Order: sequence, then C-alpha cells, then structure tokens
Amino acid sequence: MIQPKPLALAASLLLATGSAQAQQVIVIRLPELQKRLSRPTDTTYVVNFWATWCAPCVKELPYFDQLSTTYAKQKVKVLLVSMDYASQLDKKVRPFVLRRGLKSEVVLLNEPDPNSWMDKIDPKWSGALPFTLIFNNKKGQRAAFEQEFTPAELTAQLQKFLP
Repeated sequence: MIQPKPLALAASLLLATGSAQAQQVIVIRLPELQKRLSRPTDTTYVVNFWATWCAPCVKELPYFDQLSTTYAKQKVKVLLVSMDYASQLDKKVRPFVLRRGLKSEVVLLNEPDPNSWMDKIDPKWSGALPFTLIFNNKKGQRAAFEQEFTPAELTAQLQKFLP
C-alpha cells in the first residue's frame, strides 16, 4: 500500500474543505426565510431571488456578489435565494455556485407552490424573476424590484439605504 505524503495529504484536505465551504448551499422553507427577513437589525439586506435557468438572473448574479466585497466594512448583507427545485440542489445549484465562485450566502427556497407564499415576501411580486428586495428593518426602509439590474443601477438603489 502506498502512503500519501503528509504535505500532499494536508494540501488535499485544505482544498477539500475550501471547496466544500465555497459551495455551501442550504435548503430552507418559507418560515426560516421570513425569520431572516424580519430581523430588527440596522443591517441593510439585499435579497435576490434567482434561478439557474433564468438568463437575466445568471447575468446579474456577479453584481450582487460584488456588493458583498464592496460593502464588506458596512452593514450590508447579500442573500441569494435560489428558486430552483430542491431536487436540483446537488445536480445543478451547488455545482453552479461552485463554478461561478459565488461568495455571498446562497440558500435554496424549498416551497413548491409560489402562488401560496409570494405575497408574503412582497404583495406586488408577480412571480417574475429576477426579483430583488433591499431593506433595512430598523430604519423602516424597503424597496422591491422585478427587474434585471446593471451594476450601476444596483449600486444606486443600495446607496439610497446607506448613510
């Protein structure tokens, strides 16, 4: 039996942990998402609802991910909510997140009937993707967008929430 060299073993373990962390995507239900959206903090949240099959969503995902980096020292948090089927988590969503190198938190919302819960997220949401919420609960500010963003448009909307 061939023994792996300790350095090679350590390196492969580090790489394995790094990639596992990079593609950490958890499945949540609506009550958990609602809990996250109702936190009474002074953090501004940018929540983007997207899917791997939605071309405009995929196009704008890097812009949301960039916000996490650009505003890392401010109270801004990005949450990317995948609308893919939960059965696609390992086949599509995790590989997609890993391939794209997304750094923002990604969750998959496991709620099969959008018509039963969309109005609980926003009463004006027709169900179209991409859909984005920007809010700060402590300041009582909230805006919803049923559109694809350019980097400049997204930054401009976020700026309205920052001091």
